[in-house]
Amino acid sequence: MQLSHRPVQDSDLPALCEFSKNPTELMFWFPRAQFPLTPVQLQAAIAERRDNRVVVADGRVVGFSNFCRWADEVYAIGNAVVDPAYRGQGVGRYLLKMMIGRAFETHGAREVVLSCFNANVVGLLLYQALGFTPYAIEERRSVAGERVALIHLRLPRPYR
Repeated sequence: MQLSHRPVQDSDLPALCEFSKNPTELMFWFPRAQFPLTPVQLQAAIAERRDNRVVVADGRVVGFSNFCRWADEVYAIGNAVVDPAYRGQGVGRYLLKMMIGRAFETHGAREVVLSCFNANVVGLLLYQALGFTPYAIEERRSVAGERVALIHLRLPRPYR
C-alpha cells in the first residue's frame, strides 16, 4: 500500500467523520466532539489547530491528525485517527512519524507531546514503540461517565 500525506481539504471532512463508529471511538481522537461527528464540528476544530494533515492510500483518505497546541517549542499532536478499514496496516505509524517529522523538522520543536486514554491500548503501544514516554496522568470521564485515565506522553527532539 502506497501512502502519502497532504493538507486536509473541506472535501475530506465527510469521510473523516465516518472514522468513528461509536461514541467511545470518537472520544479517543476527539474528546470534545459529540457523536456522531459532523463536518461542522470537525471544521471548527481544524480552524483552531495547525498543520491539519490527511494520509491518503490509493486516492482514499485513511488518516488524519494535526497539532492542537504549540508553545515554547513543544508541539502537541491532536486528533490522530485512522480509518477502521485501514487499522493494523501501518497507517497509524506513518501518520505519527509524519507528524513527528513535521514538528521537529518543519516547526523546529524541541519536544512532541500527545495524550492517550488508557483504554486505547493499540495507541499506547504504538506511541511507546515510537519512543514516547509517559509523564503525567489525568483523570477524565468516559462517555458512559466512568473514571478513565488520560495518559500524557512526550518525545524529545533527537540529538543531532
